[in-house]
Formats: sequence, structure tokens, C-alpha cells
Amino acid sequence: MNSPCRNNKTIEIAINNSSLLLTLLAPMKKKLFRVSAISGSLAVLLKGQLRFMNEYYDVTGIASDGYQHQNIRDNEGIETIPVRINRKINLVEDIVSLYKLYRIFKAEKPFIVHSLTPKAGLLSMMAAYLAGVPHRMHTFTGLIFPTQQGFMKKVLIFFDKVICFCATNVYPEGEGVKRDMIRYGITKKPLKVICNGNVNGIDLSLFDPDLYDGKKQAEIRGEWGIENSDFVLSFIGRIVVDKGIVEMVTAFITICETHKNVKLLLVGPKEEELAPLPDRIEREIDENPNIILSGWQQDVRPFFAITNVFVFPSYREGFPNVVLQAGAMGKFCIVTDINGSREIVEEGINGTIIPVKDVSALTTAMCDVVENSAAYKSPNATYRALIAQKYEQKLVWQAQLEEYRRLDSKQSDD
Repeated sequence: MNSPCRNNKTIEIAINNSSLLLTLLAPMKKKLFRVSAISGSLAVLLKGQLRFMNEYYDVTGIASDGYQHQNIRDNEGIETIPVRINRKINLVEDIVSLYKLYRIFKAEKPFIVHSLTPKAGLLSMMAAYLAGVPHRMHTFTGLIFPTQQGFMKKVLIFFDKVICFCATNVYPEGEGVKRDMIRYGITKKPLKVICNGNVNGIDLSLFDPDLYDGKKQAEIRGEWGIENSDFVLSFIGRIVVDKGIVEMVTAFITICETHKNVKLLLVGPKEEELAPLPDRIEREIDENPNIILSGWQQDVRPFFAITNVFVFPSYREGFPNVVLQAGAMGKFCIVTDINGSREIVEEGINGTIIPVKDVSALTTAMCDVVENSAAYKSPNATYRALIAQKYEQKLVWQAQLEEYRRLDSKQSDD
């Protein structure tokens, strides 16, 4: 007579063997490597997307070493590999990085290598090309060379051409970047903008003004010494010259001469080694009691919540996330006439567009909103709706997934 325990054990072994067989028979996920120069780009620019793609591909992140590697592993559920990628040109370091990337790609044999920052694009596309990776994708999140002059401009154009030569697929982040690439003859390969532009879209459940009621806004203002009666003009980004900080601070000085209860809130890190500000602007930021410098912040939503009007006078962008975030939070935006910003902002509808480096135009635009402050006291649902229609995060993720799957089907056909 068979023992019930033995029968149960036999059933358990059979179930385990069946599970193992199903696991072995299940198709292996193809490897997708996402590469950027700094780990923060993967952690912030692709937040959530890496976890989403990991359901369909075996995703690995590569970037220079830093604490964000652990954040990516924890938050996105993927593996990461630290490889130093110097954002500056350094021939010896760049050759070492190129070799390390080549060795990784040769050993791991990824189906796709997809890069998204300039230096990472240059090195990873070259390495993937040499390693024979079948699909080499680069997204141009912005072009540096249009604002450069002389020899450096030629060097940067050459680097972008090398990226495109080595890549099998090239993606400008927006229509403006695409036009500039065509204008300068960067490549003859097809240029495709995914969805409506922007690499990650906007999470409307996260960037939602309803998460911050009047009481919470008052608490946040109090933490930063801002009165409830103060009108807040804010900027979020790197505190460097090419973000228009000089023009913005200069314009704000003029505004302070005639308007009281106005604050300029600067949220972001300084880059004193890479891009120091002029001494007079540094002093003004440090000494003007109406200018508040918060430094780098992991969560920028509280600062959008207490903002009345968002100001982003950058010299160049690919597709600025902060302008999308401001719109999702229902904020009117003052932006410069550059790629990305002009695609997000519709003149007179959800913001105003001014010429680049034009202090007079910026001063006028900032004065206008201060003098009509009642119109910007509360978040505007129209601004939020405009963002939702084109840049809701799931739309962008699905469009990117479909592009990867298109490569799958193309390889199958071949």
C-alpha cells in the first residue's frame, strides 16, 4: 500500500520538474543595454521606463560609478555595470572606457545597445559597432555644437557624425533636434522621433498639483522663508551659464527695483568646475535676500507646487523635462525659442516664448506675469491637459517598446 506521504512527495517532485521544464522551455529575454555618461541620467531621465522594459527584455544599465547605481538596482529592478565615461574629452580615459565597453558587449552579446547622452553615445556606439551588436540605437537628447564656435564646433559635429555612422538607428528627441541634424548634414540615415518627442514622458499621477493643497504649500514656503503673499518665479535645472542664469538673475534685479514681494527660486546644482557663473552673478545669488538657492533636490515637485510662474531661459535643449513637469503641475512657462521648449509651449496658451539671451525680452515677460499675478495664483487645468494629450508617460513607453519590437520582427524577417 502506498504511503500518502510518498504520493504527496511524488506529486511535489512532478510539479517541480514541470516548473523547471517550463522555465527551460520559456524563451530567453533578449538583452537590452541602456548607456549614459552619468548614472543620474538613467535614474532620472529613464525613471520607471527601465523597470517597464525589463518585463520584455533583460535590461542592464551602464554609466559612470556613483550612488545612483544602487538606486537604479533598487527602483528599476535591473542590473547595472559601472564604467567611467568622462563627459570631457580625455584621450587616454576615453580609450580605456571604449575598450571596457567593447569587452562587455563582446562578452554579453546584447541584442540592443541604446545610448542617450553625447559622450556615452560616442563611446558605446563605437564599442557596439566593433563588437558586432546587431542593433545600435542612439537618442540625441540635444545638440551641443549649435552654440559653439570655431574648432570646437567642428570637433563636436565630427563626433556626432561618428555616433551616427556607428549606430544602426538614430533618434532625435524632438522635431527641433531633427531639423538641426538635417541642416548640418549629421547623417543621411533615417531620423525618427519617438511618439511626440521626449525620452520618458511625464507621470501625471506623480506630477499632480492636487497632491499639494494650500496648507501643504504654506508649509513648504515656510521652510524656505517665502511668505504666502510672495509671488514666486522659479527655475529648476543646473545653475550654469548655458541655462540662462545670467540673463534671469539680471532681469530679476530690474524687477526687484519696482516690485516687492517677489522671489526667485533656483533649484539645482552649481557646476563650478565645469561651468562657473560670472562673479557678479554669484554674488547676487548669495547676497540678494529675494533669491533662494536650494541646491540639488531629489524631489522637485514641492518646488513646482509653490511656484507661480516657471522660467526656463536656456540656450539649448533637446527636450526639457522640467518644462513638461511645470506644465503637468499647471504652471505658466516663460521659455526661450529653442528646441523642445518651443514644441511644448504654445505662445499665449500655456506660456510665452522669448529670444535666447535677450535680457530685455526676459525682463518684460517676467514683469508682465508679476503685474498680472492674480492670473497665476492657482494651477491651470488647461496647461496640464495640453501635456497629457501628447506626453503622458505610458504613451511614450509603449511607443519605445514598439520600436524595440520592430527591430525584433525585422531580424526575424531577415
